[in-house]
Amino acid sequence: MNRSQVRRLVALPFVAGVLALLVWGLVGLPDFGNYRGPYGYVINRIAVPQRHTTNAVSSIVFDYRGFDTMGEEFILFGSVLGVVLLLRSREEGSGEEESEDEGVVDEVTSDTLRAVGVFAAGLAFLLGVWLISFGLVTPGGGFQGGVVVAGAFLLVYTTASYRSWKKVSNETLVDPVEGVGVGGYVVIGLAALVSGAPFLHNLLGPGVPGTIWSGGSMGIINWGVAVEVASANLLLYSEFLQRYLGPKEKPPTDSRAE
Repeated sequence: MNRSQVRRLVALPFVAGVLALLVWGLVGLPDFGNYRGPYGYVINRIAVPQRHTTNAVSSIVFDYRGFDTMGEEFILFGSVLGVVLLLRSREEGSGEEESEDEGVVDEVTSDTLRAVGVFAAGLAFLLGVWLISFGLVTPGGGFQGGVVVAGAFLLVYTTASYRSWKKVSNETLVDPVEGVGVGGYVVIGLAALVSGAPFLHNLLGPGVPGTIWSGGSMGIINWGVAVEVASANLLLYSEFLQRYLGPKEKPPTDSRAE
């Protein structure tokens, strides 16, 4: 029995246990459309008068349960960090970056596909920015918009080439930007503490309902989350593409064979 078979054998009871818990939980769910809890009705009634955000979900995510959202951001940050550490080559930084793409043949030769790709990437980017900007007004927000923005950059790879993708997703720039996104959330919370208010208290006031200025400092948190989510996804795309598409290391030569 090889190592791969042993791993599958060890994992089987754990997978079966998780599957049993999942089925048990799904069976106990209420029927579709049968809402049992009062939480949603309370939020619908108080979100606009208290927080001036017409998107009640954003008022929950960035205010009523803002501390939980900060934890979710750090979960994403830590998960991406773990994946990057696993996939990033140990030879990174050895000065061979200029030649690491030699031998990669993936350029799109269709002019039509390139033109459509440029248009689609721009359209997706604008859609992502719109989802972020109006996240406190209409369905959307930093999480959703950040994923769409990252997808817009990924379209450069799918409709152009791996080299073009690397130019617009410079890891040297994306790495610190992700840190700024996740750290900005904490800074806003600490700023409230320094002013004598509770952590993550809205220091800018509620704003005007129905506009991008609604929600006060929730808007800044929303953009911080968007930056973190977009950067995290870009880092994941970069590492997976470099690991599975980029040129593989040459196997060491056996001197004994010579």
